[in-house]
Amino acid sequence: MEIKKGKYMFGNVKVGEKGQIVIPKEAREKFNINPGDSLLVLGDEDKGIAIVKADIMKSIAIKILEGVGSFKKRRENG
Repeated sequence: MEIKKGKYMFGNVKVGEKGQIVIPKEAREKFNINPGDSLLVLGDEDKGIAIVKADIMKSIAIKILEGVGSFKKRRENG
């Protein structure tokens, strides 16, 4: 169910005995999550948890590191 444009609620999931959850089919389809994909679990004690595809976070990390590299070069060149 779309709540606002780009915001969704996919329903409730239960945590199993081993701490596992099943990501609802609609969410897997919407975010192109497939068997074998790596997911990163992020947490904030005040705001809750988020699950993000690891390849998305990898591309963000690469952009950050590239930015740090260009910043460092600018600093060295004065």
